[in-house]
Amino acid sequence: MMIPRFWLADPPRTFRAMAAALTLGGTLAGCAGLKPPETTGSLGIASPAASSEEEARDGDAWGERYRANPSDPEAAIHYAQSLRANGQRAQAVAVLEQASLRNPKHMELLGAYGRALADVGNYQQALDVLTRAHTPDHPDWRILSVQGAVLDQMGRHQDAQRYYETALKIVPDEPTVLSNLGLSYALSKDLPRAEATLRRASTGASVDPRVRQNLALVVGLQGRFAEAETIARADLPSDEAAANVAYLRQMLSREQARRTTATSGRS
Repeated sequence: MMIPRFWLADPPRTFRAMAAALTLGGTLAGCAGLKPPETTGSLGIASPAASSEEEARDGDAWGERYRANPSDPEAAIHYAQSLRANGQRAQAVAVLEQASLRNPKHMELLGAYGRALADVGNYQQALDVLTRAHTPDHPDWRILSVQGAVLDQMGRHQDAQRYYETALKIVPDEPTVLSNLGLSYALSKDLPRAEATLRRASTGASVDPRVRQNLALVVGLQGRFAEAETIARADLPSDEAAANVAYLRQMLSREQARRTTATSGRS
């Protein structure tokens, strides 16, 4: 969802964040590592890796270009990207807001602005902006997937799934959309369907490691811990894969104990 780039989550952290969200009945908003392009819950295509020094130089250059001409949409998009990479999310929103006021029909800019709004938790405003980032007669599957991810954060999982399914009509078997859809099914507590969708997403030689970690999580949530660990080992060292599955076991055990206590208290 290249508007303008995606940040990749650290797989072990993502696994644990998702485990906590799913076992405790939370939403993707509780996940520290997954962000829909660019907000919580989605996967995307990464830009070529750059060193921190290169990123800092690029950020400074885009910042200078933006300050020289705040109406430049390309400068605003890249400068905001740099700000977000540095954790300055509110400032990124401010930059994109001003640029979008000057360029109200620039769809790539609106897409970046919508993602930035979702990144700071302004979900309804993000949806409103993202709706203007493409048109019904020329829909953008990337934006559709982002809209779905924002809806998932709002707890509107069935609505989110309709957006993902529409995106898949444009790009069948696109792994980033399938992964988002699979996570949405998991949040809806439909684990078999989540597993089937994530298995579709995980086929192919160049799959994002997070897809398989999400698949491992969903398999583990169904109690198939050995299989989950095997899947996780495809991208993680054996000790990290084992630690993730042990963490999941612990989370499920705690949740079961909590439910048992709650049931006993009502009887």
